[in-house]
Formats: sequence, structure tokens, C-alpha cells
Amino acid sequence: MSIFTSAITDYTIMYEGTFPHKRYQKTLEFLREHTPAPSKILDLGVRNPFVEFMEKEGYTVSNTSGEDLDLNTEVVKTADAEIITAFEIFEHLIAPFNILKDIKADKLVASVPLKLWFSPAYQSKTDPWDRHYHEFEDWQFDWLLEKAGWEIKARDKWTHPVKKLGFRPLLRLFTPRYYIVYAERIKN
Repeated sequence: MSIFTSAITDYTIMYEGTFPHKRYQKTLEFLREHTPAPSKILDLGVRNPFVEFMEKEGYTVSNTSGEDLDLNTEVVKTADAEIITAFEIFEHLIAPFNILKDIKADKLVASVPLKLWFSPAYQSKTDPWDRHYHEFEDWQFDWLLEKAGWEIKARDKWTHPVKKLGFRPLLRLFTPRYYIVYAERIKN
């Protein structure tokens, strides 16, 4: 049994039957391939179920504490982490360039949901932190990273099929939904 499958049962209840098996599996494989453990990680965003998978893999992980990363980038300026991870974080920020520019670490692993031309941007009606200001196309995210001083070394995309009937669920079978990159800080 892998690390991934052993901890799933704990979080299945939290996700109410929608646990992101494929996203977590692909993200962990990508992280493992490009930045193997042991490493010290600062994961942008509050502690979440994926952190446990990273820790079981051998990473030492700390998280930000819920501060507004659009306005307060001090945490990435002072962190002593070797790697910054940001999994589905930048789409929630109005100005992700600011935090990307201010990161002190030399390595970044980040993923974003891709813009789906057949679906509007996600907006929770009850939680103001759970809204997408951006839903990127891959070239937009690449441009953002490059402009903020990062060189992309590896990338991957994958689909996110849903167990529903209809035209949109059919499109999700072959339209990439997630985009992940490994980037290194450009040395000047």
C-alpha cells in the first residue's frame, strides 16, 4: 500500500465523497520526481490534507497562516524553506505576481486549475476566500512565472473527469483541468 492510499480514508469524510484522488496522486508524483525528499517546504495556504502526504513522503512542511498573500508577502521573504509549494493557491489571489516575485527560496512547485472555456470562474457564495479571481491558461501562468523571475524546468497537465452525465462532464474527460510546474529562480 502506498503512502497515498494509506491516508485516504481519513480525509474521504472531509471531502464528502469527492476526495481528489487523481489530483493528489499526480501532484505527489510530480513533487517526488522534481524535488525529492528530504527537503524543507513552505506550502502557501493553511495546513490541508495534502500536507500529510508530503510529510509521509519525508518532506518537512510548514504552512502560511491564512494571511492575505496579496498584501502580506513577508512570510516568503523570511522563510528558510528550500522549496515553496503552492497547490491551487494563485487563482485565489488578485495579484499573484507580488508573492512570486518576493519568494526567497530557489525552487517552486505550483499548480493551478486551468480555465475551462465552457465553465465560468468558480465563486463560492458563502466563503469569500474560496473564489477564483484567475483561472489561467497554461501560457498565462508561464508568463506570470517568467516575469516574476522564474524559469520553468518541468510541467504537466491532466484532466479531471467527474461522475456526472452531460455535455460539460463529457468535455472534462479530455480537456486538461490542472497544470503543474517546477521552476527555479533565475540568478542575476
